[in-house]
Amino acid sequence: MQWFTPRPDSLLGQLRSPLYMRWQAGLSLFALVALFQGPASLHRAPGSWLAPTLLAVPVFVYLYSRIYVGPRRRVDWYVAGMVATALALWACNPFGFILLILAGVVSSFSLSWRRWLVSVAVMGALALAKAWIFDDPLSVALWVVMAGLFGGFSNVAYMHSARKDAELRLSQTEVRRLATLAERERIGRDLHDLLGHTLSLVALKSELARRLALAEPARAQREMAEVERVARHALAEVRAAVTGMRRSDLAAELTSARLMLEASGVAFEGGLPDGLALPDAIEAPVALVLREAVTNIHRHARATQASVGVSFEDDMLQMRICDNGRGGLAAHGNGVSGMRERVRALGGTLAIDSPPRRGTTLAIRVPVAAQASAPAQRGAAATAVLPAAGNAA
Repeated sequence: MQWFTPRPDSLLGQLRSPLYMRWQAGLSLFALVALFQGPASLHRAPGSWLAPTLLAVPVFVYLYSRIYVGPRRRVDWYVAGMVATALALWACNPFGFILLILAGVVSSFSLSWRRWLVSVAVMGALALAKAWIFDDPLSVALWVVMAGLFGGFSNVAYMHSARKDAELRLSQTEVRRLATLAERERIGRDLHDLLGHTLSLVALKSELARRLALAEPARAQREMAEVERVARHALAEVRAAVTGMRRSDLAAELTSARLMLEASGVAFEGGLPDGLALPDAIEAPVALVLREAVTNIHRHARATQASVGVSFEDDMLQMRICDNGRGGLAAHGNGVSGMRERVRALGGTLAIDSPPRRGTTLAIRVPVAAQASAPAQRGAAATAVLPAAGNAA
């Protein structure tokens, strides 16, 4: 089976084994059935063509498979072997030109489109010469050339599209990697700015308090109280920074969803109402729910269209995430449990409508008024407690 495993430098390896190309390669081989049915329909004696056909077909299939899974730099050699096999069989089997047609079509996978055109021209000339010498229909040569040109052009167009898609995916991966690297560097700078001076001050005051512990205990206590105050302040700054790093933005998630889905061939439609402002305590979990839902569409739905609708009515945030994929989404699978828990933590509901082969719809409802007042109350309480704690220190 290693013979049929795509190499990294093969056609399937470079294009990441697209499903369409694998199906096309397999279905094209059904034309080989005509090598057996054709002579039988002409009542040819099996002794004149059956044995050569049984010998030629495995050789041709091997060379044909190497076009897809072998090194692309050797495609021209594989095509040459296919042409030689086709001509040898054609001398015994009147339908051997079918192998020549298949060779002409896959010759378009050559590294150069000029080589493909030259290969088709050479095959047409060989087919014309064979037909002329053996008194076969000259139209066979025309079929070889036309099939090589039209089938090859389809392959060239598909390869161009698949290559652009692969390049787009690689560029998106690189953009994500660079964004992650930049975010790590920013976090490192922020933590250095937050903690560098503070920890140096804590170290100095702790060393001073240790020296004064026996000689001047009262001053040592004041220094340690200052160390405690500075440490608590630094802890509050770190928590605030981490909270800001973790917070997700709903508009940013919609933009990311559009990029991810449209890059994978899924038409996306969605947006936010004008002037929509949500508390951080609501926006961050809802944004994470949207991210998980879009990830499910990208990985599992096999959809061609998706949409996200967000509205705000009667102090309720409503979001509908729809796709036209295969449906059948399990109530507790593919991250649904995590989404449901996030929505329940906000006091909301998550409804799923996912009939098999009819797409999936997620309907999310989250109350906003109660969630908006709770953080404000907690913030006011924290503001009142912190000065008290500072005075006590």
